[in-house]
Amino acid sequence: MDRRHFLKQSTLASGLFFVPNFIKAFENYATTKLGYKRLVVIQLSGGNDGLNTIIPFNNDSYYRNRPSIAIPKKDIIKATDDLGFHSSLSSLKNLYDKGYVTIINNVGYPNPNRSHFRSTDIWQTASDSNQYLQTGWIGRYLDNYGKKPYNVIEIDDSLSLALKGKQTNGIATKNPKVLFRTSQDPYFKNVLNYYQDDHLSEHNLGYLYKTMIAAESSAAYIFEKHQTSSNSKTYPNNAFGNQLKTMARLINSGTDTKVFYSSLGGFDTHASQLNTQSRLLKIYAESIEVFVDDLKQQGTFSDTLILTFSEFGRRVKQNAANGTDHGAANNVFLIGNRLKTPGFYNDLVSLSDLDDNGDLKYTVDFRSIYATVLDKWLGVEDQKILNKSFSKLDFI
Repeated sequence: MDRRHFLKQSTLASGLFFVPNFIKAFENYATTKLGYKRLVVIQLSGGNDGLNTIIPFNNDSYYRNRPSIAIPKKDIIKATDDLGFHSSLSSLKNLYDKGYVTIINNVGYPNPNRSHFRSTDIWQTASDSNQYLQTGWIGRYLDNYGKKPYNVIEIDDSLSLALKGKQTNGIATKNPKVLFRTSQDPYFKNVLNYYQDDHLSEHNLGYLYKTMIAAESSAAYIFEKHQTSSNSKTYPNNAFGNQLKTMARLINSGTDTKVFYSSLGGFDTHASQLNTQSRLLKIYAESIEVFVDDLKQQGTFSDTLILTFSEFGRRVKQNAANGTDHGAANNVFLIGNRLKTPGFYNDLVSLSDLDDNGDLKYTVDFRSIYATVLDKWLGVEDQKILNKSFSKLDFI
C-alpha cells in the first residue's frame, strides 16, 4: 500500500481523526499509576465580572464606580457581613451553606495580559506572562503521570491547550456515542487493516497510524464506560448542563479519568452586562448544584474537586455601554467536601488602591492554586509539571 493509496482510502485525513480539534492521542504513554482522586476544571470563558459575582455590598467604591450596573443590596444573597452572592447564584449559595465551596479572591499573575486569547493561554499553560509554552499544565500532568489519552478528557468537540502535552494529548468529546461511531467509520477501519504495511513508516504515516490506533482504543473505552452508568438527577436543558451530565456519567462509571475539563462561554460583557451575566451565572450555578447532587447520590463526590476560573476579571469602573472592560484579578471557586477552609479563603483587596489600569491588584498567583491541587489533591510533583515552585495554599 503506497502513501497515495493510504491517504486516498482515508478521508479522515482531512475531516476526522487527523484533525487535532476533534480528537488526537499520541502513542507514548507514561507508566506511573494514577491515584483515585478526580479534578474537574471549569472555565468561565470571556472574563467573568468577579465584582458582580461575589459582591462587596458595603463598599462605597463599588457603588460609586458602577452607578448603573452595581447589584442593589436588596438583591444580594449575603454570605458575610461584607460579601454576598449575585442573586442568580442561589444554587451555588446552597453548596456554600453546606461547606462545599471555598472562594479565593484576588487571583491573578504578575504583569497581566488583557487579551482573551493570550490570558487564556497563560492560565492553560501556567506560563509567565512573557513566556510562550506549547503544552498545557494538564497535558504535562498526563505526560508525566498518565497511561492513556482518556486519563484526561475535555467535554467538548475541540481540545484546549490545557490538555495538550508533549508526548500525549487528552481526548475531547461532547458525546461518547458519536465519538465511538466516528471511530468505526469504514474508511477509518480500512486504514487500520494495513497496520503491517512497511510504507506506513514513511513521512510520519506510521506515527499517524499509531495515533489512530490510540484514538480508536480511547473512543471504545470511553463509550463502553459511559454505557455502564446513568444520571440520578435531572440536569438543566442547556449546553453546559449537558456537558456536566456527560461528565457525571463518566465519573460515576468509574472511568480511569483523573482530570475533566469543560467551559461556559459568553462572559465578555462590554455592553448590557446585567442581563447577560445574570443568565450565565444562573446556568452555571444550577448545573453545578445538580452535578454535585448527582455525584453525591452515586458516592463519587468525596473524591471529586471542582475548580472554576475565568481568564481575567473586569475593570472596577463600568464603561459607557453599561458593561465592563477587560480587567485583571478575579475570584476562583473550589467545590468539594474535603475543603479545609470552606467559605472565603481571603479578603477582597481594596477597590480604591488599584493598578495603573484601574484593575484589582492580585494577591494570589493562580499557579499556587494549581500547585496546591497537584500536590495535595492529585498527589504528584507540582514543580515537575509547573516548571517551577509556587507556594501552597491551605484550602485542601
